[in-house]
Amino acid sequence: MEHPLTTMPTTRQPGCPFDPPKELIQTREHSPITPYSFPDGHQGWLVTGFDLVRSVLADPRFSSRKELMRHHPTIDYGDIEVPPAPPGEFLLMDEPQHSRYRKPLVGKFTVRRMRLLTERVEQVTAEHLDAMEKAGPSADLVTAFAKPIPAVMICELLGVPYEDRGRFQEHIDKFLSGGVSDEELIAAYTAVQQYLAELVVAKRANPTDDVLSDLTDSDLTDEELKGMALILLSAGFDTTANMLALGTFALLQNPDQLAALRADPELTDKAVEELLRYLTVVKTFQRVALEDVELGGQTIKAGSTLILSGNTANRDPERFTDPHTLDLRRQDGGHLAFGHGIHQCLGQQLARVEMQVAFPALLNRFPTLRLAVPAEEVSLRPETADIYGVKSLPVTWDA
Repeated sequence: MEHPLTTMPTTRQPGCPFDPPKELIQTREHSPITPYSFPDGHQGWLVTGFDLVRSVLADPRFSSRKELMRHHPTIDYGDIEVPPAPPGEFLLMDEPQHSRYRKPLVGKFTVRRMRLLTERVEQVTAEHLDAMEKAGPSADLVTAFAKPIPAVMICELLGVPYEDRGRFQEHIDKFLSGGVSDEELIAAYTAVQQYLAELVVAKRANPTDDVLSDLTDSDLTDEELKGMALILLSAGFDTTANMLALGTFALLQNPDQLAALRADPELTDKAVEELLRYLTVVKTFQRVALEDVELGGQTIKAGSTLILSGNTANRDPERFTDPHTLDLRRQDGGHLAFGHGIHQCLGQQLARVEMQVAFPALLNRFPTLRLAVPAEEVSLRPETADIYGVKSLPVTWDA
């Protein structure tokens, strides 16, 4: 391309629902870092190369603080001042505030502890596959499979009482999945906040065996615990739900890879990592330079906002061989789907366990699983959504 990209593309190529917008790919080919003009006139940067995205995510000279994020890639907010992140919402904080909230959680999400949850994930997955099979031979995989599994697991981790889960899941679905009016979105967000506040109070009074109860035995305030619970909820539900649905779609569109996974259970772990890289449902991160920084041959001035394009970084040919091909036997791993640095996804091991269990269970239960509509008719979430995926995935199988 002759000129660097200065507006964020939001449209993927027809027939290529898994690939980043071609303008972003062309931008990375032009340069791994290029100027970007935000709608409010701020002159920032778009970073599309793997090495540069990874280096920014690990560099404390680039901030995650919410109050510094005054520039949106597609929306002009005018003169509205962005407030600091609410207590407990540590993804939008720097050190030392970030560690105050993240450190108490680290021990709750170790690889060992998450693997101990495998049996429960298998049970939850089997229950939903049983219900699918009984109601079949067709289903919307999003509502029957992809959303319920992580929703049940996050409810159990937070200690949401069984009788509250239906109502709670309905609110979080509206709050996180989009596709509703602004009024419904605000109402759902308010309902989730109110419920979490009540849940924290209940756990203080009567602790049970869950992460939130464990955290009440600390110096964290109720408001801080509510914010932390909201982060766990957001990170533990929507991303995994979209990976399960979009990942199944990708496998169905790559029958040779699907056949390889069915034939070789030992391939499951690699398959999950490759789907994470290939799909990169969390498309972008954002950072602000706290001081002048040299990056990729450019001088990033203090106060400049950077958009970090995770989906082009994970398709960077300088890092991955044949990056636009889904290859479940890929040898060059090490993706950025969970981010990098101090903000790397805390719940990534739980997400891995859920996918390592759910994908093979689904494919083995329904060996004739296939799309019930032409691929081009599958309803995708808008590219402007924070998390990419499908709105629905109609599937069918031989009874």
